[in-house]
Amino acid sequence: MTASVQDTRLKRRFELWDSNGDGTIDRSDYETEARRILKAFGEQETSPKGRALLSAYLGMWDKLATQAKVGAQGKVTLQQFTDVSEREIVEGGDAGFDRNLRPTIEAIVNMCDTDGDGEVNPAEFKRWMKAVGVDERQADSAFRQIDSSGNGQLTVEELVTAVRDYHQGVNDIPLLGR
Repeated sequence: MTASVQDTRLKRRFELWDSNGDGTIDRSDYETEARRILKAFGEQETSPKGRALLSAYLGMWDKLATQAKVGAQGKVTLQQFTDVSEREIVEGGDAGFDRNLRPTIEAIVNMCDTDGDGEVNPAEFKRWMKAVGVDERQADSAFRQIDSSGNGQLTVEELVTAVRDYHQGVNDIPLLGR
């Protein structure tokens, strides 16, 4: 896929995090998404899973804020977000992706895994996708495409691969909503 597809996806990701629509993202925007996921799973912020999810999201924010040179309490513009994301996630390849996004995906899987089997089943996946604004039909389709093993469960690796490939423009699996 072309750089324009990657740019479109990064812009869409930015728009989803810009929860108040002010054209910038900040720490509170990352907290908002984490809290939507916590709410979808009925999890308290103070529980171990809740703390891990918030910590992962805020760690992701801190890395972005540092790379954009705005500080933890600053605001990041679309251009800054795109520049950092392209450098760290697209050009950084697997290592950049793992450094910046894997911890959050792992925390989300831990949150979604309500039955404790270490994987995400279709119902758990739908709850996560609904929390981030993906409709049910898209979630069903995405699940089937991500489930590369065909076992009806999603592993951290399958999800990491899907999210990385989506942002690098390798696949068209619908992972962004709202």
